[in-house]
Amino acid sequence: MAIGEGASQLLSQGANPIIRYRFSGDPAESIAFSYSPLLEAVLSLHVLSQPKHHPLQHPWVRRARTLPPELRREIAAFRFAYDGFVPEFLMPSPASHYRGFEEDLRDLGQLDDSTLALGFLRPLYDHRGERDERLFGDPGVRAHVLAGAATLGGDPELASLIFESPRELAERFAGLLAAYWEAAFEEEWRALEPRLAETVHEAGRRIAGDGVYDYLTGLSAQLLIDPSRREIRRDLPHEHTVEVGPRSELVLIPSVFVWPHVRVNCDPPWPPAIVYPAPFALAGGKAKLPSEDVVHVLRALADDTRLRALKLIASGERSTQELAPLIGISEAGLSKHLRLLARAGLVRPRRDGYYVLYSLEADRIATLSEAVLRFLRETA
Repeated sequence: MAIGEGASQLLSQGANPIIRYRFSGDPAESIAFSYSPLLEAVLSLHVLSQPKHHPLQHPWVRRARTLPPELRREIAAFRFAYDGFVPEFLMPSPASHYRGFEEDLRDLGQLDDSTLALGFLRPLYDHRGERDERLFGDPGVRAHVLAGAATLGGDPELASLIFESPRELAERFAGLLAAYWEAAFEEEWRALEPRLAETVHEAGRRIAGDGVYDYLTGLSAQLLIDPSRREIRRDLPHEHTVEVGPRSELVLIPSVFVWPHVRVNCDPPWPPAIVYPAPFALAGGKAKLPSEDVVHVLRALADDTRLRALKLIASGERSTQELAPLIGISEAGLSKHLRLLARAGLVRPRRDGYYVLYSLEADRIATLSEAVLRFLRETA
């Protein structure tokens, strides 16, 4: 299932549905890295469809103003295809090499009609990965899709090709992407591809040195990493556990244009995948720790109990009730320590029914050493 924050139909399967990627084997042998010029181009079209929600990519939004008017109209007409999530047929496979745009586009054209129709249907109607072609004969599904396309600002007549001629729809989509590539994105990709390649290389170096879970913890605050359960969790309206291992690898895909989202896929026949913001795209965007906060944060860290609590929280969300016996302190006593850590911005609390769960604010800690050095220079 390819999901994003804008999925058109929310599922209600329990109080807190969640996607779990569970490692059944060695995590280091159960992940693969990839990136795709076609996928990145489509993600950049999503940025153009909602420019005010993507301040980090504002320079690209400004450059795209020079696109030909007819191309901009076609981008708007297809808005339903990339407004809220990653179409599943765009996911790169861990078995494929790093391909060029033309190869990606050619592979798109070789998909069968049913696969194309179900892929285009997903942004407008959540079929939960079930390959049920009877959906295309359901008047209610068709009405929902056309209304959704209009609501998103796309072309309902174009969306109707999902039911009438998915091959024609795919050919027109490929034509849009080819024109967009030639007009603007080919030059952009030439600049991005070496940096994405370096991101993959750096990921390998980090994993070899620090281990998989340490690397995963820094990918995105939207991903909950739980080494004790050998899981990566994503809080989305979809309940699914995906077993990943050396023969069913999880594909990690760094992207410049996915921020502020994280996109995931969890349903076969497509590979399980997570599209996450490339670290270099966020460089300089992390909030600096003001010098006046340094003493406050260091005081919060200068306690054995709080450091032990932080170490446990770093592996995944924890409640006071879970942490207290692990640390060997009463719940009331631990609550005071957790409140102090929260006031310092080192952990983030959220309520889940009766419980308050705490997660690590990794960016706050990551800027600490820089803030200390800056403070020392300022007072030297």
